[in-house]
Amino acid sequence: MSLSPALRDAAFRWIADDPSPEDRTALQNLVASAMVGDAAALEELADRMSGPLTFGTAGLRGPVRAGPNGMNRAVVVRTTAGLAAWLRSRGTVFVGRDARHGSEEFCAAAASVLAAAGFDVRVLPGPLPTPVLAYLVRRNDALAGVQITASHNPPADNGYKLYLDGGGQIVPPADREIEAAIAAVPSAVSVPTSDSYTTLPDSVVEEYLDRVASLPTGTSRDLRVVLTPMHGVGGATAVAALQRAGFTDVRVVREQAVPDAEFPTVAFPNPEEPGAADLLLELAASSGADLAIALDPDADRCALGVRERDGSWRMLRGDETGVLLGSLVLSTTTQPDPLVATTIVSSSLLKSVADKAGARYAETLTGFKWLVRAGEGLVFAYEEALGLCVDPAAVNDKDGISAAVLACDLAAGLKSSGRTLLDALDQLAVEHGVHLTDQVSLRFDDLSRIGALMSRLRANPPEGFSFEDLLPEADVVRLRADGVRVIVRPSGTEPKLKAYLEVVEPVADDLAPARSRAQARLAELRAVVSGLLTTPE
Repeated sequence: MSLSPALRDAAFRWIADDPSPEDRTALQNLVASAMVGDAAALEELADRMSGPLTFGTAGLRGPVRAGPNGMNRAVVVRTTAGLAAWLRSRGTVFVGRDARHGSEEFCAAAASVLAAAGFDVRVLPGPLPTPVLAYLVRRNDALAGVQITASHNPPADNGYKLYLDGGGQIVPPADREIEAAIAAVPSAVSVPTSDSYTTLPDSVVEEYLDRVASLPTGTSRDLRVVLTPMHGVGGATAVAALQRAGFTDVRVVREQAVPDAEFPTVAFPNPEEPGAADLLLELAASSGADLAIALDPDADRCALGVRERDGSWRMLRGDETGVLLGSLVLSTTTQPDPLVATTIVSSSLLKSVADKAGARYAETLTGFKWLVRAGEGLVFAYEEALGLCVDPAAVNDKDGISAAVLACDLAAGLKSSGRTLLDALDQLAVEHGVHLTDQVSLRFDDLSRIGALMSRLRANPPEGFSFEDLLPEADVVRLRADGVRVIVRPSGTEPKLKAYLEVVEPVADDLAPARSRAQARLAELRAVVSGLLTTPE
């Protein structure tokens, strides 16, 4: 296979319009290799030119590399120019970043384009957690906010997350409208830029810390906490928030404390991934901790680790953490007629808890852009992928740091009465039945296989389940049976096909046999679903 004239010309046009000398050189070298018959170079060139990146569940994400199908200065410049045109009116825009490869350059590029377009641009002072930017957008009634981050994606990636007024992420049709505005930008090299933006002082974080520290309602502070920011940017801010809230016995995983774009100690910088929290749990066991906390690299997600009754440590599932903190918020809120929300793929236990508390409950499609729009009076929202919004009045998105502070409040209160988070989960199971969840997640290099599997499932639904197709609203299918639910959907942020499993087992006698029955049913369901989603290469 040889380099086609169309692909060659598209690459040359991009090179001519790219404002980055380094990226121009990288793409020129790739084209040169493709022109002399290098098959690997040709394949990579075709992939790089297959863009543009599109707004998914959480904005743009892609590998840091030259070309339209990557994160680079040209893409950031054109994206920001399109955003500036789409916003129409002029006002304050906050711009922040994490510590990934390219983040500092991309942050400056976005700020310079917005400044040249006439916006009041305020740049955060260095790499900071995403929730800090979301807080500032909402607190200052800003027009928009841009955070350069790829959250928990692999080290090679970066991204561009957009918040609009009110501090919520974008939803359709805004995403498609912004993409159309980006497509109308003539070329990156022709976009005006200016350095007339304001870099905020370090003290800008103080208001956020004060707000987070005010969330606990309990008085107990006797708690030993171990924490990892997983090589991300949340460590210092999280420790400061915990200490300001009165939780001063905090120990950080030394090997993962400092931001590092290579994420050297984890295969995948996501607390959900097996093995990612191993160092955290080792520190928890060796230090006699009461609670372990893992943040993802931009600190908008929070995972909790607990000591089992046999002394071993494990990470709680997102649904376990979600219902624990949701129950706490419902028991302490002063909001009249409160609303709690979760997504269609999360456990149904929160609904039962809300019903008992006399609160309203809502389910949305996956993604916090939908959860924070669940309705008036929202006091709490969570998604099973470790996203927790415990203070929507301040951060209208998931926030791992405020969730960590509230988790410490819950754990300390339980400890003062001789109980643990596991005891609280047991009590919820006794009251509402055992709700067990699991996930079957398949990663693909060939994205066409994801579509093929979804098509096959729709064409041949499994026997023994009721079948519901959520198209065209969402690329989701839902299977139900007595006390069983399965949701299958492509991931919005990763090349994965995911199946979310839940079984519900009433507690008619003792908790232990009910939990055993639920675990057996869940194992059987997992085997069935794994078979459904297995397909030849």
